[in-house]
Amino acid sequence: MKLFGSSGVRGIVGEEITPHMFLALGKAIGTTLPLQSDVCMATDTRLSRDMLRTSLAAGILSAGVNVTHMGMVPTPILAYSTGVLGFRAGIMVTASHNPPQFNGVKLWNPSTMGYSPQQEKAVEDIFFAETFRKVNWKQLGHVYSNSTTPEIYFKILSEKIEVKTDLKIVVDPGNGAASHIASRLFSEMGIEVLPFNDEPDGRFPSRPSEPREDTLEETVSYLQDMDADLAVCFDGDADRVVFCDQEGFLGYNEMISFISHLVAEQSSGKVVATTVETGRLLDHAVAPHGATVVRGKVGDVAVAHLVQEHSACIGVEQVGVYIMPDIGMHPDTLYATLFLLKNIETPQQIRNYINTLPTLFFTKKGITCPNELKEKVMEVVGQMVNELQPKEINLLDGIRLEFSDSWLLIRPSGTEPTIRILGESESKSRLEHHMKEGISMVEEALKGVKP
Repeated sequence: MKLFGSSGVRGIVGEEITPHMFLALGKAIGTTLPLQSDVCMATDTRLSRDMLRTSLAAGILSAGVNVTHMGMVPTPILAYSTGVLGFRAGIMVTASHNPPQFNGVKLWNPSTMGYSPQQEKAVEDIFFAETFRKVNWKQLGHVYSNSTTPEIYFKILSEKIEVKTDLKIVVDPGNGAASHIASRLFSEMGIEVLPFNDEPDGRFPSRPSEPREDTLEETVSYLQDMDADLAVCFDGDADRVVFCDQEGFLGYNEMISFISHLVAEQSSGKVVATTVETGRLLDHAVAPHGATVVRGKVGDVAVAHLVQEHSACIGVEQVGVYIMPDIGMHPDTLYATLFLLKNIETPQQIRNYINTLPTLFFTKKGITCPNELKEKVMEVVGQMVNELQPKEINLLDGIRLEFSDSWLLIRPSGTEPTIRILGESESKSRLEHHMKEGISMVEEALKGVKP
């Protein structure tokens, strides 16, 4: 059985995610750690945060491990602070970009890298076998609190990077964990900031927690009304960031390509790490700098391990994840934004650069599929894909079909009850054709499988 997906534990509160389940998960996490060691914990803004962090902490304390609560902070700050402040592990209670009824957990090492598959399996084995460590009353863990983590992180960032810019920036945390924090950081760095959707609210009333072109229309309108230059838009826990200018959304593959191009241009490391979900635009962007792209499994932890394995100069996911070794092996959207602002004078530079790249059409669609049916559906799809006559089939993570001018990926989501179909092509009509075939195969497979 699996507890962890591609980015921690995730599920709907009251269904997969309950206080009882989080109590057991806390016991399992605590059991894998040395007796009397210390962990830090933070949350995003979801309404279930206090219920779940309390249950999780109780389980950890029962295994003889101390817990320091850091309050409501973005994942990049929690992940970075884990090692800097001397904790054995960092625990983020979040469901990232998922809707408000979801919640979950992400686990971090002092190295700032997320838990490895081996570490996750160790937690899973204890969780399912219920072989929890029991300690006597003298050995129970203690609870502490630390509300100064953002200030410590701000100070370190200001020493690592200096930004001088005249750009006016809309900061849109979408009522998530970056609310009040990202706008304060950028202001303290001397950047002119216009906060938008900047009140913490775990219902995500202003827009969905996943920042996409269709969910950022009001942000773009505000940017235009205020005559600002760029909008910086975060997801629920701020491990993803996307950007808009006065013309609108700046794209997924386009922005990771632009920032990776800047990094590759300045770095001696000539490898860029990404996932099977990322398009070929990235290859075109970094090739002039002598850099190559390596693709692995989806998820920031998988990307971080690729960065480490290949000494990559940057790791990216097309949804807006940036792992920059200069700051750590975790997704750090705050540092990535500062790096971008340091290296452009106007947003038009981004548009101008994107226009030099080949025109590639990219799209994705999600089809609802219960988690327990995903494996069966993918088995059926796997028996059908040869009908499309691909040049190559990549089974590293899902099924990626390579064609001469296109690719198509069919992959079960590791964070939602969804199967995703993604595609990219030099031809819009070819992309539509491949997507139609991919969607049809998944829908047909769904009809034929039973729980």
